[in-house]
Amino acid sequence: MSQGPTATPDWPSPEPTTWSVVGGGGSTDNASVSSTFPAEESLSPRQLPLLVNPWDIVLCTSGTLIACENALVVLVIWQNPSLRAPMFLLIGSLALADLLAGLGLVLHFTCAYLLHSDSAQLLTVGLVVASFSASVFSLLAITIDRYLSLYYALTYNSERTAAFTYTMLVLLWGLSLCLGLLPVTGVNCLAEEASCSVVRPLTKNNVAVLSVSFLLLFGLMLQLYVQICKIVMRHAHQIALQHHFLAASPHYVTTRKGVSTLAIILGTFAACWMPFTVYSLVADYTYPPLYTYATLVPATYNSVINPVIYAFRNQEIQKALWMVCCGCVPAGVARRARTPSDV
Repeated sequence: MSQGPTATPDWPSPEPTTWSVVGGGGSTDNASVSSTFPAEESLSPRQLPLLVNPWDIVLCTSGTLIACENALVVLVIWQNPSLRAPMFLLIGSLALADLLAGLGLVLHFTCAYLLHSDSAQLLTVGLVVASFSASVFSLLAITIDRYLSLYYALTYNSERTAAFTYTMLVLLWGLSLCLGLLPVTGVNCLAEEASCSVVRPLTKNNVAVLSVSFLLLFGLMLQLYVQICKIVMRHAHQIALQHHFLAASPHYVTTRKGVSTLAIILGTFAACWMPFTVYSLVADYTYPPLYTYATLVPATYNSVINPVIYAFRNQEIQKALWMVCCGCVPAGVARRARTPSDV
């Protein structure tokens, strides 16, 4: 059993020769410390070991930006009774999940470098896992909602749609909470180092389940977006036939822009999360932490981009933001019509 707290976070497992003093799960005493690093008096400032991992600073900074950005979205939706449609509830769920993920990153940094407590670390890692899981599930729910709004256009605005939306929200947050509680309730590798994944204290099996689940969700989202593109193009073709539009007409151009927007949304999601997902499946705790950070940081950027894609582009949320910021709505925003590119 350790005789004293370690001086570094366990997520991801750091390299003691580069930036910190780590007990490695065993006891740490003055002799071991002095054998790892020479006395500080004999070292120049450039030779002193780093006490804070720069990658952790990057993650903490990303968490701060994520929290501030999504807090604005949550505040706007919460304060505007008009933003209670199923679409806005799902966007609010996404913003809330990303807000909690950002707070989780900041709290993990704080607990790792100030509290040095395994319990606090498990809680913050559980919060991060639950929040990012809820974020990904919310993206899937938004995709399903967009598909239903096009496929059942005539009956979409009904009580059944609202009930289905509430059901999705309960399920996605309940499942996310269960995933976040796993490391807290004992499914962790604190007692068995060999079972650790690239993200300590999560086990390899735990991370494998999360990664495979992500791949399945991504495949489902891809299929839904393909169907959405087909519906949008079919509607555009029908309108063109009815009004004798040409291929170069403004409506056809905006429809193609909408399909391009869908491709950008899905491509951004895959670019942020796919590297970390694949790496988590093939790597374990013996791999250099640099690779974990290099794939984990882009994954957090997805929560930075989400408000831009799903909230700030929405006309109603834009109006609410203008009212919050300056108490007025510019004429250009107020009169802008919804186009197929807004799907």
